Amino acid sequence: MVLTEALGILAAGIAAGTVNAVVGSGTLITFPVLLGFGYAPVIANVSNTIGLVPGSVAAVIGYRAELAGQRRLLARLGCFTFVGSIIGATSLLLLPGGAFKAIVPVFILAALVAILMQPRLARRLEARRRQSASEASPGTLAAVLATGVYGGYFGAAQGILLLAILGVALDQRLQRVNAIKNVLAGLANLVAGVVFVFAAHVAWEPALVIAIGSSIGATVGARAGRRLPPAALRGVILLVGLAAIVKLLV
Repeated sequence: MVLTEALGILAAGIAAGTVNAVVGSGTLITFPVLLGFGYAPVIANVSNTIGLVPGSVAAVIGYRAELAGQRRLLARLGCFTFVGSIIGATSLLLLPGGAFKAIVPVFILAALVAILMQPRLARRLEARRRQSASEASPGTLAAVLATGVYGGYFGAAQGILLLAILGVALDQRLQRVNAIKNVLAGLANLVAGVVFVFAAHVAWEPALVIAIGSSIGATVGARAGRRLPPAALRGVILLVGLAAIVKLLV
């Protein structure tokens, strides 16, 4: 790995860690960068997933105050995320590479639409919290399972999907919902990463660089929280996401 490649991937990892801690969708930054440096899509996804795990841990630590008193809820939601992420990671390894190249642009496009809608979504989350919904309903658990499958397979915008689901279903302040999101998205990354370590080809050099960058970024993102300019972050994600779609389709 040459210096320019290492610096580019490090910068992407820092940006991804920051975005993941605050909203989610950091994969839309690091994944296209790996593609741009010539890594095959499946290898890029596997290496990226592993590299983002330390950043997820840093984000959870940064939001530990908002996690107080949520152990029972986290355990229940975590079980469904765990199962879903195993299914998703296994699907990535079993499906042919051509299928991944065909599916991922659709995932990215859906994620970009979700990012565009995020400001409206955030307002609706605050307005539509259900006072009686302090526990996860069967429908919520099923939705969390589905996001776990998606997170294990690719994961871009999984955090936004979780914010949408949990923000509406739970009677929680949005910052506490964001803390839960960080735990579940991090768990999906961790479980998928363990599967990939034993069953997939990993490009360890970029994975290590992303790990360093995402840890730095997540620490900064967790401290800054919602004071970071979301419009600017969405703009960057949109640009690199569109670049990824073009790269995959071409």
